[in-house]
Amino acid sequence: MKLCGIEKLSLVDFDGYVSATVFTGGCNFLCGFCHNSALVTGGENLAEIPEEEILSYLKKRQGILEGLCITGGEPTLHKDLPAFCEKVKSLGYKIKLDSNGTNPEMLKTLYTNGLIDYCAMDIKNDKDNYGAIIGIDGFDTKKVEKSVEFLMTSGIDYEFRTTIMQEYHKEYNIKAIASWIAGAKKYFLQKYKDSENCITRGLNPVDTATAQHFVKILEEKIEKVALRGYDV
Repeated sequence: MKLCGIEKLSLVDFDGYVSATVFTGGCNFLCGFCHNSALVTGGENLAEIPEEEILSYLKKRQGILEGLCITGGEPTLHKDLPAFCEKVKSLGYKIKLDSNGTNPEMLKTLYTNGLIDYCAMDIKNDKDNYGAIIGIDGFDTKKVEKSVEFLMTSGIDYEFRTTIMQEYHKEYNIKAIASWIAGAKKYFLQKYKDSENCITRGLNPVDTATAQHFVKILEEKIEKVALRGYDV
């Protein structure tokens, strides 16, 4: 596993669990709003943390930490992800996976083998406008669609989430997303925050009133919809 960072204690990354978070290097998207730009664009220059160092820390924190969140970058790019998850599971931890959904077969492998307990999958935008956000013109969303279908039908605990920006998310985009993931259990709209760590600077968050309007649209087709990062 290409492990390039660790947050040793988190109360917010894995709802309901005191957890640690590890960050994998590399991603197949180039989302301008991404706050982990170094993990996406660093390539072979990324400093790595030995897997055994991570596992040793988790072993020492047994009984204090309850879960591990695996994020990135894009964790499912790594073929040895199942083996790493198996080692973490052997220590008694719950595992949450953050993913962009481009590797549905990996998601199936992880879940059917009991290696993940929760999956948070990004929905970047409606299908027709995906490429503009991820930096890939004409992006084919078929694999992402397969991941959406799998999460909604497999029985795994999951959520979908979208970081919303004025430049990319209008009412018609939100309506299209609602139709796409109709019947989903949980969907979160996350407030964009500009920072020096973003791949693209100068994007703008959707204002609170508009975000609340989006929630009302989505609630017509999705069981639970909520805002993250907004003071409401």
